[in-house]
Amino acid sequence: MDNSSGRITGMTAIEPKATVAVVGAGTMGQGIAQVALVAGHRVRLYDTAGGRAAEAARAIGARLDRLVEKGRLTADARDAARARLHPAARLDDLADPALVIEAILEQLDVKQKLFAELESVVPDDCLLATNTSSLSVTAVAGALRLPGRFVGLHFFNPAPLLPLVEVVRGFATDAEAAERAYATVAAWGKTPVRCADAPGFVVNRIARPFYAEAFRVHEERAADPATVDAVLRECGGFPMGPFELTDLIGQDVNEAVTRSVYESFFHDPKFRPSLAQRRLVEAGLLGRKSGRGWYDHTAGAERPRPRTEEPCEAPRALTVHGRLPRACAVLAEMIREAGIAVTEAPGPDDDGHLALPGGTELSLTQGLPATTELAGTRIHFDLALDYRTCTRIALAPSATASPSDVRAAVGLFQALGKQVSVIGDAPGLIVARTVAMLVDFAEDAVGRGVASPEDVDTAMRLGVNHPRGPLEWGRVLGAVWVGQVLRNLHFEYPDGRYAPSQPLLRRAAVEESLL
Repeated sequence: MDNSSGRITGMTAIEPKATVAVVGAGTMGQGIAQVALVAGHRVRLYDTAGGRAAEAARAIGARLDRLVEKGRLTADARDAARARLHPAARLDDLADPALVIEAILEQLDVKQKLFAELESVVPDDCLLATNTSSLSVTAVAGALRLPGRFVGLHFFNPAPLLPLVEVVRGFATDAEAAERAYATVAAWGKTPVRCADAPGFVVNRIARPFYAEAFRVHEERAADPATVDAVLRECGGFPMGPFELTDLIGQDVNEAVTRSVYESFFHDPKFRPSLAQRRLVEAGLLGRKSGRGWYDHTAGAERPRPRTEEPCEAPRALTVHGRLPRACAVLAEMIREAGIAVTEAPGPDDDGHLALPGGTELSLTQGLPATTELAGTRIHFDLALDYRTCTRIALAPSATASPSDVRAAVGLFQALGKQVSVIGDAPGLIVARTVAMLVDFAEDAVGRGVASPEDVDTAMRLGVNHPRGPLEWGRVLGAVWVGQVLRNLHFEYPDGRYAPSQPLLRRAAVEESLL
């Protein structure tokens, strides 16, 4: 680094022999320190609370012992790592690091004060990084003498286990500093993704609909939390549902991130928080850590079961009108394989559907409610990650659908090996509206230069363990279908929340021009 300009000129990872300092000895600080230790660095750990750094060093040592017991680390490597870990009693003890990573309170003024003090201690060629998940990297660096060397390194908890690190370049961050931070994280065995300093970065920005759509379905009394979670897991392929996941994260933590992103986007309705979740936080029902959140986590409490229909008889025959949307085209083949006769009839190529024996139209949701002013009765079914392998499907009948046709629709999917949850007439049901919003948020983020398409999909797979990156999912479904779902949802809720982004609309226009 040129000390006169404060500009980092090296674009390679910091040397393994270099010292890394971690400020903040809580859960995240300990995890980050462990990552740097195992990568071979000498680590200085500092916390303002007296004795906290030494206590954290002992906790890290205990975790290294467990890695040895599990065969993931040799005893010699553990001993060497312990010898490299040094608790620091004062900030002045951090005079020689090549990199300082902060993991303290999510308060802007506190972080700014810390880094202003650090600048008077560390050398000018030292990279400075914040692990913030919700604050602006640009704002944290705003008061620094050399803001060009400041980056965001957003690790995910637990840092030693989760591979993703968002490398965030603030408005004043030098490209060389960001690249050196990226190379360092990669050298530590992590998977870094580059992103601009935008609210929520990549993961916390794009993941908002996963929670918000589920909460809205619940608030509208279309389905209970257990059913929503089950549908997103067993039909959508997500590893956890949003209600159980936020109970694990902590309702206060999840809601605070949502509010921070909402406020950072100047109250854009796309990011509007949930009133139901706010009430949980106000009541102190924070999830597992308080014993109760959406679910009761006290000892002996029984977990609510999702709504699941009793066995029904499948129809012996049905008709396919037109060409089923490509998202569910495999259903016709699956129905034949189940021994149900299928007759093909003319129909619109872009909106094919199944006709039950009683005349009710059974179709993939397009974002509208099943109950409309149009003539006829309808039952909508939800989007699945994979109709062959999914184990549950959600159905939403119109108010005019006869009980016998609802039973026939239930029996049809049961014959295909699925459990069936009949929910209220929610536009877009559960999986479809969630995935459509995730795709749109991802397209918008790429269109605004937040991150590359590859980094967006990598971040969502590794950061929140989604079964597909949202952009990949959008390519599978087609931007035309995703855009139509969102247009219809926007028609039902004309407050701007579901208005498709311009990048998605442009992609849909290109798709249509190629048809």
